[in-house]
Amino acid sequence: MDLIVRNVRLANGFPGEPVDIGVAGGKIVAIERGLAATAQTYDAGGCLACAGLVETHIHLDKSRIIDRFPPERGREISPMQQVAALKKEFTVEDVRSRAERTLTECILNGATRMRTQVEVDPGIGLRGFEGVHSLIADYKWAIDIEICVFPQDGLTNYPGTEELLVEALKRGAKVIGGAPRYDTDHDGQIRRIFGLAREFDVDIDIHLDVGNTPEAMDIHLVSRLTEEHRRGGRVVVGHMAKLSTMPPHEVAVLARRLADIGIAVTVLPATDLYLMGRDQDHNVRRGVADANFLVEHGVNCSLAEGGREAVAAMLTRGAAECPEGILQALGQGDIALAAQHHMGMLEARI
Repeated sequence: MDLIVRNVRLANGFPGEPVDIGVAGGKIVAIERGLAATAQTYDAGGCLACAGLVETHIHLDKSRIIDRFPPERGREISPMQQVAALKKEFTVEDVRSRAERTLTECILNGATRMRTQVEVDPGIGLRGFEGVHSLIADYKWAIDIEICVFPQDGLTNYPGTEELLVEALKRGAKVIGGAPRYDTDHDGQIRRIFGLAREFDVDIDIHLDVGNTPEAMDIHLVSRLTEEHRRGGRVVVGHMAKLSTMPPHEVAVLARRLADIGIAVTVLPATDLYLMGRDQDHNVRRGVADANFLVEHGVNCSLAEGGREAVAAMLTRGAAECPEGILQALGQGDIALAAQHHMGMLEARI
């Protein structure tokens, strides 16, 4: 064996006493108590061992820009407008430098796979894409990075954006996303995103349904198009904060439909806690979709970092750093559970 990790606890199996994990040729070859073998040894001191963590939604291209504008104060905020004003100053080198620092923190916090959202529009061109894309090969020894290109500031109402999306897809982006909330034509953007996904045979990961009421939800069109285009298992919707404004029986109906179609949901606790409930001056809603409830109804869910500008605005340190010194993914889980009044932790395996 090449390595033995001793005195480690597992999320499931071998209850009670810690075990030893034997590694050879980069693979786990033995898990047992008191493993009798000679190799380089690491004493885990009773800590938990788990599979590599997956960061499903992060914005590397605009991470660590809190020093370029002050955190917004008051109830009325416009983080997208603030970031849009900065994008013209972003260079490939600037994006890569900031993204690399955040990526390093994610790796040190246990992430081994990542899907990062990257904005593409005439304001930034492909500079954000190029800066993040340049990190893929350099860090493939530690993490698999998947880029989702998307139009943050609109598609149908922002001439030149579609051409840049197409170019990014030709250059190797594996996922296309959208943000219909910021488009004058929600349906038009969603339909075009699905068209491009079919044309380039890529997955879809779209920011969806952030708002104060359940009216005019875009998830219904996304569901129909997912069925029509036969893309079940290849569509993810992020945020879905409007689910928190619906009674449980209505959420259950929608959740079962998402599960049947094959649409996954990414819940972004820190971002949505920051954005939602700003229309209320008392009894403020949390606005975080209940991942536990969705999982119980068969929906594939993940918890993720979310928008860097929102997370950065709530932290006084770098957006990727965790003040408590725990894994980022578990930190997001803690926020989500607190927001939904769940007293017990999600199973580590889930």
